[in-house]
Amino acid sequence: MKKVAIIMGSTSDLPVMQEAVDILKEFKIEVEVDIVSAHRTPEKLFDYGKNAHTRGISVIIAGAGGAAHLPGMIASLSPLPVIGVPVKSSNSIDGWDSILSILQMPGGVPVATVALNGAKNAGILAAQIIGSSDKAVLDRIIAYKEGLKMKVEEGAKNLKK
Repeated sequence: MKKVAIIMGSTSDLPVMQEAVDILKEFKIEVEVDIVSAHRTPEKLFDYGKNAHTRGISVIIAGAGGAAHLPGMIASLSPLPVIGVPVKSSNSIDGWDSILSILQMPGGVPVATVALNGAKNAGILAAQIIGSSDKAVLDRIIAYKEGLKMKVEEGAKNLKK
C-alpha cells in the first residue's frame, strides 16, 4: 500500500493540515503524520527527507508558516514529490511570507504549492499522484470528482425552484 507523509513545522499547523489527513483517509490512502521543524529539529528533517522513500512513502505533504522552509528543505533532500502547504500562522505576514518561501524554489528543487491553508487540495493532489499508478485510488478520485459535479448541479437545480 502506498503511503503519504504529512509533516508540519509545529502542532499549531495541525488544524490546517488535518484537512489533508481527512481527505486522504476518504480516498483510503495510508497517512503518516509527524512534526518536523526545519529550524528546531534540523537533524530530524535531514533524516526524514533522506529516508522517507525507504519507508514506503510515495508523496510528502509539508505544511509550514512564517519563513516556511520545511517544504523546500524536504524537497532538497528527498527523491519524492513534495507538496507545500503555506500556513497562515500567528507570526505570518498575512501568509505571504509562507506562500513566497514555498513557491519561489530554485530550479531543480520543485515543490508543488497549493493555496494558503490549502491542505485539502494538497491531499487531493497527493491522491492524484498515487492514482496515476494505482487504479483503485484513481477510481475513488473519479467518484469524488463526480460527487463534486453532482453537488454543483443539485445547487443549480435548487436555484431554479
